[in-house]
Amino acid sequence: MPSAPSHGCEIYYEVQGEGPAIVFAHGMGGSALSWWQQVPFFVGRGYRVLAFDHRGFGRSSCETDDFHPARFPDDLRAILDREQIERAALVCQSMGGWTGLPMAVQSPERVVALVLSGTPGGLDTEKAAEARAHIGSRIGSEGIRGNAALAPDYPEREPAMAFLYDQISALNPGLELQAFATFSDSAAQLPEEALACYDVPTLVISAARDQLFAPAVLEDVAARIPGSELAHFPDVGHSSYFEDADHFNDVVGAFLDKQQARWS
Repeated sequence: MPSAPSHGCEIYYEVQGEGPAIVFAHGMGGSALSWWQQVPFFVGRGYRVLAFDHRGFGRSSCETDDFHPARFPDDLRAILDREQIERAALVCQSMGGWTGLPMAVQSPERVVALVLSGTPGGLDTEKAAEARAHIGSRIGSEGIRGNAALAPDYPEREPAMAFLYDQISALNPGLELQAFATFSDSAAQLPEEALACYDVPTLVISAARDQLFAPAVLEDVAARIPGSELAHFPDVGHSSYFEDADHFNDVVGAFLDKQQARWS
């Protein structure tokens, strides 16, 4: 399967379908496998769909010293260059936002549109910093597996799906805990002034039962991203793409359909 070299790591990715390109960037408990409910849907809608494993996750193994979210946009550019994709829409979940929003700021000419689901995308706000500190505490005590990324009652309501979520997470090779502290480094944060000339169409998705990035955090983020739209999911937790895939796909699909002219 294909990979792209970037900063001492081979970034694994998969490509399906033909048409305008969409890249899916997973969260901390996931990998390219996380998007199993999105890839067939968007391929069926006539998109070229690319899903990848972030460095240190899935099949993109790296040493702890080589892990830093500031390298995520370069990793994505390496994949796009390898596939000769000039412009793509980015759909980012949680940790994946540290790929998507910085990429849209650094290389706006390559980003058709951006979806930030359950993520501040590294935007440095007071509320986001508080949420990061809370997440860091949970990772220190629970690791990156567990049910925090799902609605509190989801494992009881959907035990098979919750089991699958946990099994996908278990396939990650496991970085040392200090790697996750890099998300609090200044190099991993995006100051609000970096958005002064921002003009990439952006959709921020919040969820009422998100235990990691509460709706108030994401409402604040959306208010600071020029021209962004906000969609709120009332009945799901942090992983809306997984817990209510049909609604997620419809909302993201409708948003991307409005951007068709930007691919040309």
